Amino acid sequence: MEPIDYSKRTFNFYPTNGIVFAKCIDGRWTKPEFTNDFNLTLHCFAGVFHYAPSCFEGLKAYRGADDRVRLFRPDENAKRLESSARYLDMPCPNMEMFIDMCVMCVQENWEYIPPYGTGASLYLRPVLFGINPQLGIKSANDVMFVVMASAVGSYSGAKSLVPGTAVLSRNYDRAATYGSGGYKLGANYAQSLHAYNLAHRMGYRELLFLDSATHSHIEEFGTSNFFAIKHGCYVTPNSPSVLPSITNKSLRKVAEEFGLKVERRTIFIDELETFEEVNSCGTAVVITPICRIDDKVTLESGTITCEYKYPDVCGPISEKLYHRLLGIQMGTEEDTYGWCMFVNSPKE
Repeated sequence: MEPIDYSKRTFNFYPTNGIVFAKCIDGRWTKPEFTNDFNLTLHCFAGVFHYAPSCFEGLKAYRGADDRVRLFRPDENAKRLESSARYLDMPCPNMEMFIDMCVMCVQENWEYIPPYGTGASLYLRPVLFGINPQLGIKSANDVMFVVMASAVGSYSGAKSLVPGTAVLSRNYDRAATYGSGGYKLGANYAQSLHAYNLAHRMGYRELLFLDSATHSHIEEFGTSNFFAIKHGCYVTPNSPSVLPSITNKSLRKVAEEFGLKVERRTIFIDELETFEEVNSCGTAVVITPICRIDDKVTLESGTITCEYKYPDVCGPISEKLYHRLLGIQMGTEEDTYGWCMFVNSPKE
């Protein structure tokens, strides 16, 4: 294999050795298999093509400063996938099977785990979807679970902690008030694509969605959760329509470790002007500082833009949180929470 310059990678698909998969047919799971064929053969009437019985996860394998490979909180991903599958009323691998298949995928793609210090990692994408032929609207009886991998860099292609801009989504919703926003479903992301594309064409890196009922308070960014720093407090929305981010959950714990007060609550739009630091956070982005949020309000006289401005660099508290979490993932700081799971080389 030719040497790879992982420092130039973005968050994208890059070839690896293969994928790991298993099927649940008539309530029974097959034994997980590895294949170097990235093409799946599915019936054209498979439910996933028609009614989107599909959910997924995202987690990373890191090569640490000690050259050991770590998975970060895979148990939390397993629990979240189970929650999503339960919402879709379809079979789901248990936690042991989920973790075993993630470990298998890492070991089968071992040589693609980026070296420590490159800023890259092996991103795992577990996907669960309905495969039985159907025409009527109903949940999937038979499913396939696939774990795939790609050695990736930062989500936006920018270096870590480089601030970006965002715009409030006034005309489009990510999820309904009593809908599926709290689950990691493919359908949720499909719903956000059009609005997200509009925001990108306008030059914004991020799109910040509001609650669908009143459009008066903050929900989450298109890619990840929202959190802000205000007077020594870590503030993040508390809403059933927001995806329960494992990164956000971990950052809240680290924030408490640093003596910050943590508040999960309703955040109204006008509070944006009071924040000292604003960020998006998630597995893919970790933390992305936001330097400006625009609110384009349409009036009879035309559209006016309200600007909420933040530092042009990552805020000091957010940067401290970032380095503590990354330090745990990379093995440069003590994992006092037991969040990391070590993966042995396939040769061991």
